[in-house]
Amino acid sequence: MNARQLKEKFVNFFVARDHVEIPSSSLIPENDPTTLFISAGMHPLVPYLLGQPHHLGKRLTSVQKCIRTGDIDDVGDKFHHTFFEMLGNWSLGDYFKQEMIPWSFEFLTQHLGYQVNQIHVTCFEGDTNAPRDTESHDLWLKQGIPESQIHYLPKKDNWWGPAGTTGPCGPDTEMFIDLDVAAGPIDFVAGCKSERIVEVGNDVFMEYNLTASGQYEPLSQKNVDTGYGAERNTAVINGFTDNYLTDIWQPIIKTIEQISGKTYYQSPEITRSIRIIADHLKAAVFIISDGVEPSNKEAGYVLRRLIRRAIRHGKMLGIDTNFISQIAISVLDNQSNYAGIYPQLDQNRDKILSILDFEENKFRKTLNRGLAELQKDELNYSKTNSNATIPVDKKYLGDKSFYYYESFGFPFEMFYEESTLAKAYPKDEVYQYFQQAQQDHIDQSRNLSAGKFKSGLADHSDVIVKYHTAAHLMHASLRRVLGDHVHQAGSNITADRIRFDFTHPDKVTPQQLQQVEALVNDQIRAALPVTHQTIPFADAKNQGALFLAGHTYPDMVTVYIVGSDADFYSKEICTGPHVDNTSQLSQFKILKEESAGSGKRRLYATLK
Repeated sequence: MNARQLKEKFVNFFVARDHVEIPSSSLIPENDPTTLFISAGMHPLVPYLLGQPHHLGKRLTSVQKCIRTGDIDDVGDKFHHTFFEMLGNWSLGDYFKQEMIPWSFEFLTQHLGYQVNQIHVTCFEGDTNAPRDTESHDLWLKQGIPESQIHYLPKKDNWWGPAGTTGPCGPDTEMFIDLDVAAGPIDFVAGCKSERIVEVGNDVFMEYNLTASGQYEPLSQKNVDTGYGAERNTAVINGFTDNYLTDIWQPIIKTIEQISGKTYYQSPEITRSIRIIADHLKAAVFIISDGVEPSNKEAGYVLRRLIRRAIRHGKMLGIDTNFISQIAISVLDNQSNYAGIYPQLDQNRDKILSILDFEENKFRKTLNRGLAELQKDELNYSKTNSNATIPVDKKYLGDKSFYYYESFGFPFEMFYEESTLAKAYPKDEVYQYFQQAQQDHIDQSRNLSAGKFKSGLADHSDVIVKYHTAAHLMHASLRRVLGDHVHQAGSNITADRIRFDFTHPDKVTPQQLQQVEALVNDQIRAALPVTHQTIPFADAKNQGALFLAGHTYPDMVTVYIVGSDADFYSKEICTGPHVDNTSQLSQFKILKEESAGSGKRRLYATLK
């Protein structure tokens, strides 16, 4: 079974059970400043999981494009990927455990061909906030899974959510496959660590709401969110212990082999580099196709990092000429998996290849500058420390190697080869200090980015919802004061303020800011209703609804209207949620105005 057949089997299984197939959303979240990329199938559905009605009903299924940036440094092994496709089905307040677990068992055994003795499942063991999930346990037992293959695990392993600091969450049950049953029984935890037992899917049962006070309250609407990774399942179904041996990856890998003259299993180092190149450039192709370009911030920074890391590993394979657009073509031309399925790939083909060529040329110049700086740096060090009686400090070398890795894209191996000072020690001794510096950087980055996931649409607390509505009022007011050329260019919402970026060539005067502020407060005092409708994207544009330029929208979109439909103050395409009436907002106050780049301005505002 190839990947396309797997995806079709999954969708058809749930369509036959009254689900409606929905198209994959863009990788770039719509009106959600809390995260850079869609990272799970449920991400675009958060408003509907919270109770907003979906125009296609309560049963949905899809194959969703996903990017997980947290896995970038893990890519190179058999299983981790930056870009992947998630097979999912959802119940929005309809069916629950009693239906979902038998369906999961049926799909695993009758449609994917897994044997009962291969299947292990896990259930939530319970804690002070929620009871032990004996219902899921008993349902699996009823399907025929032996007691010895059902395992209770704690919240860190078998609990999903919430996406932000508050919101829907609940226990999940996860499904695993033993890849070597013939070898005899094995401890479940040991099997997972050895990669003999691998996860293939999970069913999340959202039945709680985590409040701002830390209380877990029962949800009025219980939801189901199921996820199966296409890459992992394609490998396991076909008996591969390495995801990269499937039809998803082989056309790309064969292209890398042809360009480099190296073979996939030639050495562990070569295997790892080929995997990284294949993974990162496929992810880059999809990210560019959804409107992102390389830059030094946010999604553009991630894209640039992926491209440059791929080029570095190409250099480690001995590729010294431009090659990444050739790899991109092998992704774009992969008829069985992507070509004709994701129209953005075909529509943006020339743009994708042009951006990759430009970025590679630019980065190769950066590498050359780095070599020149390294030579100068080491010459100066040698002059300054000419009387030293001990070799250069290993931590200094580790910090330097990481500096050249971050600043110029040098792989550690390249730094060691080019550095005269580093050769005072065996490579492994210097490398451990490079790893230490790299880990320190990763830890700092995680700490700095942690707050990005604690606000905005991923957090549906009352204050965030109010700020989101206020942002729509501010957008409409800016257009009335400054002109129709004003369009949203980015935003970030926290519990303390709104940050709103917009297109405008000049500094906004104090008088104009006062006008905007007054207009927003006028609409709050006017107690305007806030309603929404789901309509075709083309109709939304024709009706004058505002939307993000360059963003890919589905055929059907939700439009939020402030005021009456015939005489609206604001009309925008948005996933919500919002307040029901502007009178629920307190006084609006602009805090600060500044530049946000060429042709863009930035406002900070709050509700007092």
